[in-house]
Amino acid sequence: MKHFFPAWLRVPVIFFTVFGLIEYFVDSGDRPAFVKYPIIILVLFVFLFILIAFEMLAKATGNITYHLMTEEEKQAFHEKENQPLHLSEQQWFKNLMQKLTRSEPVENNDLVMLHHNYDGIQELDNRLPPWWLYLFYGGILFGVIYLVRYEMMGGDDQETELRKEMAQAKIDVAKYMLTAPDQMSEAKVTQLTDAADLAKGKTIFTANCAACHRADGGGQIGPNLTDDHWIFGGSIKNLFHTISNGGRDGKGMVAWNATLKPTEIQQVASYILSLQGSNPKDPKAPDGDVWVNPDANKVTTDETKK
Repeated sequence: MKHFFPAWLRVPVIFFTVFGLIEYFVDSGDRPAFVKYPIIILVLFVFLFILIAFEMLAKATGNITYHLMTEEEKQAFHEKENQPLHLSEQQWFKNLMQKLTRSEPVENNDLVMLHHNYDGIQELDNRLPPWWLYLFYGGILFGVIYLVRYEMMGGDDQETELRKEMAQAKIDVAKYMLTAPDQMSEAKVTQLTDAADLAKGKTIFTANCAACHRADGGGQIGPNLTDDHWIFGGSIKNLFHTISNGGRDGKGMVAWNATLKPTEIQQVASYILSLQGSNPKDPKAPDGDVWVNPDANKVTTDETKK
């Protein structure tokens, strides 16, 4: 039976049979039983461990019993079980092992026996296996190449390779960001204060906004952007929303989200906030209500409590 149903097939069949029975009999609703009851995973793991242990124990017991048999008993066993000889007893395997090890058979121990012993223990002078020698020589060759390549010729070690790859990664990210979709949004917009960003914002403002708000932001068709009066609020998020979606229906500013990128809207909104208190000549009368930053009031209140 074991000849037609080996352990590598028997173990998974038994395991998945038990697994299927558990799934069938355990009521877990619309979820697998092992998901709803994680203890089942532990039970299955222990069961698999015991199953494998029994198979290994049975295999080890069989091997010990087999090796204790005489040659006649082994032959009778193979004939009775209708099994081929073990791999280690087949002639082609013996020839292969002889080529790989070049060791003398047990019968020739006298030929390689050294003429000394240690407390009755005698030493054999078998030749080293060819595969071991090849690995040894290969290790020496690898060491020489490594020494010349990295110590004498200054090849890149792991730390140098990491630094180069990190530098290349920064270049690749910068290149990707040139054509990547703009990730800026109203929810995470912040006011920019860097001179380069404000200069870009001024360029965008001059090209697109100055016609209605004047180049100095003092207001013309559109409202004055330098005072403390705002129609839709004067925070960076308010400005980002207004520029992106437009002003009042029918008489307000058009939506610029189809013309400007989100990052460009952030830059121009930050530039507009930088115009606060600049007092241009002949400004337009205030529009909207005086806007007070609620975050500033919160900070003041917190400081008062302190």
